[in-house]
Parts: sequence; structure tokens; C-alpha cells
Amino acid sequence: MSQLYESVVLALSSIWANKLRSLLTLLGNIVAVSSIITVVALITGVNAAVTDAIVSDLGADSFTIQRMGITQNEDDFERMRNNPLVTLEDAEAVKRFATSVASIMAQARTSTRVAYRDEELETVQVQGVSEEYLDFATFDAEQGRMMTPTEVTRKRPVTLIGWGVADRLFKGGDPLDKQIRIAGVPFTVVGVSKKKGAQFGQSMDEFVVIPLGRYQKLFGARQSLQLMVKPRDATLATYARDEARVALRVDRGLKPGAADNFGIVASDSVLGIFQQATAGIAVLLVGIVGLSLLVGGIVIMNIMLMVVSERTREIGLRKALGAKRRDIMSQVLTESITLSVVGGILGIALGALFSTIISSLTPVPSSVELWSVALGVVITAAVGLFFGWMPARRAATLDPIEALRRE
Repeated sequence: MSQLYESVVLALSSIWANKLRSLLTLLGNIVAVSSIITVVALITGVNAAVTDAIVSDLGADSFTIQRMGITQNEDDFERMRNNPLVTLEDAEAVKRFATSVASIMAQARTSTRVAYRDEELETVQVQGVSEEYLDFATFDAEQGRMMTPTEVTRKRPVTLIGWGVADRLFKGGDPLDKQIRIAGVPFTVVGVSKKKGAQFGQSMDEFVVIPLGRYQKLFGARQSLQLMVKPRDATLATYARDEARVALRVDRGLKPGAADNFGIVASDSVLGIFQQATAGIAVLLVGIVGLSLLVGGIVIMNIMLMVVSERTREIGLRKALGAKRRDIMSQVLTESITLSVVGGILGIALGALFSTIISSLTPVPSSVELWSVALGVVITAAVGLFFGWMPARRAATLDPIEALRRE
């Protein structure tokens, strides 16, 4: 243990004594590990943000029926662009057939102006919902109350507004029971949703929710709806999607073998596509890391060969005094690993710094993962061991008499 400690101290002293040379030696390791830390932190942060956004929008076990499904290329778009509109009749068809479905909410969205007295917001998302919206956790009221099913069914001019809309229109005042104008039409505020914050620089609090019937009067009924479907149990989510698909195919008279003329989107399918994209980034990362580690390892090997050459007399003296081959190899390998790991630690620090700077200057979130830090240390230790083997073996096989003759 004392020999290991002495080898580590000797390696650190050498690094400190030759700062510039050590920095240039470790450059490959620093680039590789900082790349790992930065990219993993950004991918992890983005994955978490996207997952939260999708789950909050679609629900963990819910799914949506819409006019077009997920399009990954132009052919998919061309095939789906002529799909018929999704209507309330489609919702009724699913309700009749799908026994595993607990609730179906019809929803439509657009953007318009919202105003209160002299205050006006140009583009606010307007969501028209059916009375089943209370069954979904995506809606809440921190102040006041939710719209009642009776108000929604009878198309009352009431609205639940987002925290951002309340803050900007009422400037900290009480918005409850006040009348705001949505597309020029007065609506009474009955509740304010709790603050959701922003995702990727986009506010999640700039919205108003109104009864679907009122929405269709304002913006027209010739607009495709989005049907949010909630299964009776989370374990029945896949079965509920299959039942909904069969119900719509039968109701629309589609023949066996014909493609669906509607889309069913679940949170897991959206996340799967997103994770495929991030997997491509991971593959690119492997290439960058591999090349950087190869360069860094070769440089470390050259430096250690030079160190062995510089310390030939010292190694010869140690062997003459009884040091064994494994002692010499252990010393050189320890120094090589220590040198490489120092580069990994610097890379970890730089990677964490880069990811923090990117996250603070852009809407892209980041999260430094402990496993990526451990991976950086392990990889650099392995590089030091692999590329330090040849110099260590050369040092161990030196003839002590010849070594002592060296000047």
C-alpha cells in the first residue's frame, strides 16, 4: 500500500512539475471525458423534460386519437394528409365498443387574442374541452374552481385560465369572476391553473380552457378534434388502444388490410421515437470519445516511454537493490493510470461546467449523472493501464548493469 501511495505521489509531483507538458499529454482524455459528461448531461436533461412534457400532455397511461399519427417521413405525411376529420361521432363509436376505456375527452386547440380591459395578449392557446376533461389530471385549478360538466355541456361562457395569463392580464390582482375577452367574446374566469413553468423556453402557462361547444361557435366546427382516451386501468392501456383502433375501423367502414385513416398516439411511442434520435447522438459520441481516447492513450504511452528513458539509472539502481520486475511494472503502471485519471477528472470538471453554461444560456436543460462521472474515471483508468503496459514492460526488462551505465 505504501508503494502504491508513493507511486501516486510521484506521478502527481511529476504532473505538477511539468504543467504544460502534462496538460498537452492529457488533452485527448480531457476532450473525451468532457464530451461524455456534457452530452450525457444534456441528453439526460432533455429526456427528462420531454418525458415530463409528454406525460403531462398525454398522461402516463392515456393515449390520443387524432387525424394524423406520428409522421417520420414525407411518405407518411402524404398518406395521412387526406384522412377524415376526427369528430364527436368517433368518440361515441369508441365508447360503444371499447369496454376497457374509462373516459374519452374531446379537445380542440388554436391560438387567439385574449384581453382584460386595456391589457391584451396577442397569442394565447385556447383549448376547447368536453365535459369529460375533469377525468384527466392534465387540468387543475389552484385558485377558484374547475368548469362544471353542466357548464361545459350547456356551453356556458366560462373559462379556466393559465397562471401566466392571470399574471399578465391582472398584474397580481384577483382574476376570479372577472370577465376577459377571448377572440372578442366575453368569458367569466372561474379558476386559475397552478404555475407549470417553461419547457425549452416555451411558457406552459399561456392558455385558457373553455367549453368545446363555445370553442366551435367561435372558431368553427369544421376542425378535427383530438380525443384523449383513458383506460380503466394502467395495465389495460395496450388493450384499450387495440379496442379503440378496431372500433374506429369498424365505424369508418375500413376493409381488412386497408391502412388506418386516423392516428393513435401514446406517450411511449412518442418517447420511443425521441429516444431513437438521442441514440444517434450517442453513436456520434462514441466516435468522438474513441478517437480522443486513442490519441490521448498514444500520447500517454509516448510520455511514459520518455519517462522510463529519463529514469533509466534510477530503475537500474532499484533493481540492483533488489526490486523485482513486478515492482517496477507496478510503479510505472500506477504513474500512467494516475496521469490518465487526472485528465479524466479535469474532463469531468470541464464537462460539468460546459453543460451548466449551455443550460443557463439556452432553454436546453441538463443533468450531470453520477454514472457518467464514474464512467469517465473508469475509462481513463483503463486507458492509462492499457497504454502504460508497454512502457512498464520495457522498464521491468531493463538490465540493471546496462541501466546503471546510462548517463
